[in-house]
Amino acid sequence: MEALLGHPVVGWSWEGMLIENILTALPPSAQASFYRTSAGAEIDLVMDFGGARWAVEVKRSLANPAPSKGFHNGCEDIEATRRIVLYPGTEKFRISETTEVMPLQALLAELPSEQG
Repeated sequence: MEALLGHPVVGWSWEGMLIENILTALPPSAQASFYRTSAGAEIDLVMDFGGARWAVEVKRSLANPAPSKGFHNGCEDIEATRRIVLYPGTEKFRISETTEVMPLQALLAELPSEQG
């Protein structure tokens, strides 16, 4: 287990797994993308739900799941209505007035459902 968790690509693998799970659960009308600029602003997943735009950053760290300055800059650029950091913990909490941290299960439970 130590060798696996210490591997250089474990963070990218973790990110890919979480994003795949989210994409599978999105309602059909939702639009998903990522955001990256040459200046370093980056958002792992952007989800558009009509009038709402969620920005998601994936972190593998339990100790410090804080997003980078580039994430916050990207959120300003795209006018994100919600900023979420996903992490491998079990608690949901805020790290600032605009940014919340949560596990994958909490995000999946909060995804908008298709209105019909």
